[in-house]
Amino acid sequence: MTSSVPLVSDLAARKAALRKSALAARAALDPREQAAAAEAIAALGGELVAEERPARVSLFFSVKGEIDTGPLAAKLAAAGVPLCLPVIVKKGEPLVFRSWKPGDRLEDKPFGLREPLESASEVVPDLLFVPLAAFDAAGARVGYGGGFYDRTLEKLRADGPAFAVGLAFAAQQVEAVPVAGHDEPLDAILTERGVLRPGI
Repeated sequence: MTSSVPLVSDLAARKAALRKSALAARAALDPREQAAAAEAIAALGGELVAEERPARVSLFFSVKGEIDTGPLAAKLAAAGVPLCLPVIVKKGEPLVFRSWKPGDRLEDKPFGLREPLESASEVVPDLLFVPLAAFDAAGARVGYGGGFYDRTLEKLRADGPAFAVGLAFAAQQVEAVPVAGHDEPLDAILTERGVLRPGI
């Protein structure tokens, strides 16, 4: 019987290579392109949320070259959409979410992350904008290796609807992402070029 260890190792290596390539493409973008992209996804994201009509939307605090979610947050808040941000509880555990709106105080965390204060209400989003390193047209994503969103989406989807939207620059798209059994698919991907819905 063949061991699965080499297959797992090969999958991890392929994902690592895609992650490195896509993040290099992201880092090479001109600051003006990045700013224009943030405004574009704010407009497109506002339309997507209006179409899906979620009860609560999760965003993320952008770090290390991720597309700026600030304009999108402002647009959604102005439209009266309840928002929240993810909180890392513990390594290997799903994320939890705390209520948040632009202007609320955030707490500094490792790796440049910022999270709502513990006093903010814990809530459950049904539409999540998900950060990523790379994605493909089939809705597969490469994250940063921690598995937080895979665990979180698995938990949320077991309890109810959880519409996951990958948020990235178009330059982060790759031809095909290798998928493992624990990888949770994206329902849509939003870039400055528009909304990509796998299977449509």
